[in-house]
Parts: sequence; C-alpha cells; structure tokens
Amino acid sequence: MAQVNVTWVQGKTFVGTDSTKHSVVISSVDDGVGIKPSELLLLALGSCTAYDVVNILEKRRAQVADVRVTVSGEQAAEAPWPFRKIHVHYAVSGTNLKPDMVEKAIKLSEEKYCSVSATLRQSVDITYDFEVLDDAQATVEAPVVSPVI
Repeated sequence: MAQVNVTWVQGKTFVGTDSTKHSVVISSVDDGVGIKPSELLLLALGSCTAYDVVNILEKRRAQVADVRVTVSGEQAAEAPWPFRKIHVHYAVSGTNLKPDMVEKAIKLSEEKYCSVSATLRQSVDITYDFEVLDDAQATVEAPVVSPVI
C-alpha cells in the first residue's frame, strides 16, 4: 500500500513527503512558495508517463537524449473544479529515434504502465501528441528547485 504524509507548515503551506522520504512544498497561489495541489496531480501524470517512456525506449536500446512532457489540464468552472480534459505533449530527442517507436512507448505507458493515467482516465478525457526532435533541437534547461521550508 502506498502512503504519503502531508504536514502543515503555516498559512496555506504544507510539505508532502513520500514513502522514500522525499518531500515537496505545496501551497496556495496566495502563499506562492510551493506547488498548487491540483497542478501536483498534473505533475504526477507527467512524471509517471515520462518515466515509463524513457524506460521503454531504453529497453529497446534507443539513444534517448532528452524527454520533455508538458501536461495541460482543463478544469470545471465550479467547485470542486475537477479536471475534465488533460492533454499530454511529449518532446523526445535522441539519435535515430523513429516516430513509431516513440508512439508505441507512449501508448504502452498511457494504456498499460502508468498508474496515474490508469486512475485518471476513468473520469478524465486524456489526449496526447508528440514530436521527435533530433539532438540539435533539444534544449537543455535546468529545473527550478524550490528551497525546503
């Protein structure tokens, strides 16, 4: 059984800690020091499927240089603002990557391996698209790391 802990810090700021003792700061837009809870759900989907895609491509001996996943969610206008539609865009780069290989890895993740996708697709319309870039088109950006409170 998976278990996480959420601890209140102050105001509308919390720290979420997973079963491996890794933490993330969660807050409201007003507090502005952490991730919004609803967007944490989108991050969970994006990271779950990105992990799968990289793993599948590497098992097929693909030379993966970069994977960028952008997840966009459309929420209902009224409380509790559930997500109605989610779109996942993959930008994958590497050497000799073929679009059919990338598409198959994405489909396997979305339909078979990603637990977050499997949970959400029961009530949310999830769509995806992708692009395969050569190594020269891949951009390297360092992730933004928030300080731990």
